[in-house]
Amino acid sequence: MEHPLVIDPGHPLVERIRAIALAYPESVEVAAWGRPTFRAGKKIFVMMSASMDRSHTIVFKPAPGEREAYLAREPFYSPPYWGPGGWLAVDLEAPDTDWTEVAEIIDTSYRQVALKRQISALDN
Repeated sequence: MEHPLVIDPGHPLVERIRAIALAYPESVEVAAWGRPTFRAGKKIFVMMSASMDRSHTIVFKPAPGEREAYLAREPFYSPPYWGPGGWLAVDLEAPDTDWTEVAEIIDTSYRQVALKRQISALDN
């Protein structure tokens, strides 16, 4: 059974996240569950659309110890399915979205799942 499309892969928010995520060593985009996912090899480090009703979001893996600080701020929240595993989501439609912070979040998430050689390639 194929999942329904949650967000158009050509949506400007997807394009913006794609430009950031695919700049990482060995990163690839894979459509899964009706949404774009970005992976360090085979491991997801960022996913578009936390849920059907919140499609303009990303799901990411924060660094250890940062989860509670993010949850204390809008527009961060614990997403369904992924939240119990320590992942978080952030709404990208907020008028004051800080794209520098979004890029930092994606960087941190990549580093949480990437292999040592991928991180070494990133830092060289």
